[in-house]
Amino acid sequence: MIRESQQKLYKSIPIISRGLGLVWQAAPVWTIAWSILLLLQGLVPAAQIYLTQQTVDLLATTLVRQDVATHLVRAWLPITLIGLLWIISQLLTSLIGWVRSAQAELVRDSIHTLIQDRALSLDIAFYENTASYDLLHRARGEALSQPISLLESIGTLIQNSLTLVILAGMLIKYTPWLPLLLIGSALPGLWTIRRYVLRQHQWLLDNTINERLTHYYDWLLTDRSSAPEMRLFDLGDYHQGLFQALRQQLRHSRLTLAWDEMIAELTASTLSWLGGLIGMVWMLMRAMKGMVSLGDIVLCYQAFQQGQQLLRSLMGSTGRIYRSTLFLENLFQFLSMQPQLGTPQNPQPFPSPLKKGIRFDGVTFRYPGSERAALDNFSIILQADRVTAIVGHNGAGKSTLIKLLCRFYDPQQGTIRLDDVNLRALDIIELRQQITVLFQEPVRYHTTAGENIAMGDRASNPSIERIQIAAGAAGAATPIERLPKSYETILGKWFGGDELSVGEWQRVALARAFLRNAPIIALDEPTSAMDSWAESDWLTRFRELSKGRTALMITHRFTTAMHADMIYVMTDGRIIESGTHKQLLAADGHYAESWWAHEEHMERSVVRRAPRSREGRTFCRCPQPYRGLRQNVRQPSTA
Repeated sequence: MIRESQQKLYKSIPIISRGLGLVWQAAPVWTIAWSILLLLQGLVPAAQIYLTQQTVDLLATTLVRQDVATHLVRAWLPITLIGLLWIISQLLTSLIGWVRSAQAELVRDSIHTLIQDRALSLDIAFYENTASYDLLHRARGEALSQPISLLESIGTLIQNSLTLVILAGMLIKYTPWLPLLLIGSALPGLWTIRRYVLRQHQWLLDNTINERLTHYYDWLLTDRSSAPEMRLFDLGDYHQGLFQALRQQLRHSRLTLAWDEMIAELTASTLSWLGGLIGMVWMLMRAMKGMVSLGDIVLCYQAFQQGQQLLRSLMGSTGRIYRSTLFLENLFQFLSMQPQLGTPQNPQPFPSPLKKGIRFDGVTFRYPGSERAALDNFSIILQADRVTAIVGHNGAGKSTLIKLLCRFYDPQQGTIRLDDVNLRALDIIELRQQITVLFQEPVRYHTTAGENIAMGDRASNPSIERIQIAAGAAGAATPIERLPKSYETILGKWFGGDELSVGEWQRVALARAFLRNAPIIALDEPTSAMDSWAESDWLTRFRELSKGRTALMITHRFTTAMHADMIYVMTDGRIIESGTHKQLLAADGHYAESWWAHEEHMERSVVRRAPRSREGRTFCRCPQPYRGLRQNVRQPSTA
């Protein structure tokens, strides 16, 4: 047990050192000021006890001597000094509070930055397992405030230790065992605090995922995005029940832990009180023999009272230091994580402009923690200066291609090349700067419409003219210009802005992607939220925008794919067909089967909605690009 405690202590030392280093790095001047004020405050209690003893002895002398006035005049000096010390103590407390607030704000901001920088540097694979979310939750939650808590605990420990040493020096003049009695009576409390800290930390580790689940259920019940389904499907009571059941479980375990610790603390406090009682009885017995004065009894009483409070504070500080090291270990574990994907020492230049295109050669890829291959010995060529479309059912692996192209992941087997350059040989930052992407679930930035689009190329500080051109190319100009302040309108309801429809948000995201003048364009379901009129209009502009660039469109819409220069049909991580729209229809394979099924569905829809003419025929009012499917459709026979 002793060896285990020593090992934990040795392990804590570098963590304490790193924690204090974070504080010093963030607020060195405030830390120096705080340390000086804390030491001064530590001298005040001992000085007050000493002056109290002098005052009591002087007042006691006046009861037995004739020159009462003289001794009363002498007593005014220590009484006045006690008053001044009280004022100084209050002033120091206020100053320390103010300095600590400034220090804490700087440290908290610094640690926020460290966590954000590390999170931004890590690979997307970090977010693929529960343990990562638990670690990030602990780093952002409890560990965030621990460096300043560690400094405060160490400062309090030093301050109280200084006061305690002075008090022990005052007591030792009566007998050497009085200071030992004072310290020994407080040892059970130290054991109690250490035990409580360990149990509380273990409880937090065991219940991190449950804590996150309560946050998740609370978010579902209160967030705007989930509000429609909560009401339509009557899911409020169900999720509220899950939240309350989990909170009841957490509450019960917390109360059980608190009850056990309360019993232990009462026992420790009783032993501490008995130690103080023994010391006072011994001093009273000596006073009855005339061996000590009334002032000595007062000093002993105050020394034991103050000393036991200081020891409890010392034990509390020790417990908080130990607790801080446990949480800081989580923080430093997170901050020490390194991305697995990186840039080689001598990266090759980006091949610009692309001449051959993008080549996936024998690529096999599994997502972290998955046994199923998203891509299996996958090969494809995306020709330069062409628009390539990839169609297939959900889960076929289409979106994975974009993630691998951006090097969010590396394949387990095979290579990806730009012209003849392996993707892994390029500078990863430069590579991503040469690609613009519309993701399947683009981010909705709750800022102005112009800022939303500018996010696509913040480094170039785009002008409003460039933003408007990008909006026009994406079909976002019209909905944005209808807003009260046009491009200066805040979007989203979080901060009192205007809400857009799903399709309008997608057009803003498209504009963001178009703003970056990158040689490679990758669009994941670019028209999924558009109606047919908007899709036809956008496709016309996209063909102009993509000239001179290498474009990849992931789509499940045949009316979008048919405009591409080359179409690949993908299923289960493999390419099963390829060609132009006409070639694939002529091949009468999987693509053609799906296309004719789609056309038949559109035909039936048109027949149901189209008006009848005098000749008994119906006319298709469907917009481009459906207008070429069936111009005239006969009414079904009523026979």
